[in-house]
Amino acid sequence: MPERTATIASRVGLHARPAAIFAEAAGDLDLDVTIARQGEPEDDAMDAASILSLMSLGASHGDVVVLRAEGEGADAALDSLVKILETDHDA
Repeated sequence: MPERTATIASRVGLHARPAAIFAEAAGDLDLDVTIARQGEPEDDAMDAASILSLMSLGASHGDVVVLRAEGEGADAALDSLVKILETDHDA
């Protein structure tokens, strides 16, 4: 299963606006994408398309998260999602 790590760039972390932008992008994919804080068990991964899951993740500016997806186009999809997380949407 392809995976990528990303560092949260938004100054407020993965809350409100950045979470909404990311959840919408993840939801537009024909893939199931999960997200977890780096170092957490894979079983703790959450649905990346759920804004409530993203906000409950509690990821702050500078935290590293792990994205996983499976299926056709997973690598390209994960690359695009990493770019969203590594952009400060609060600037």
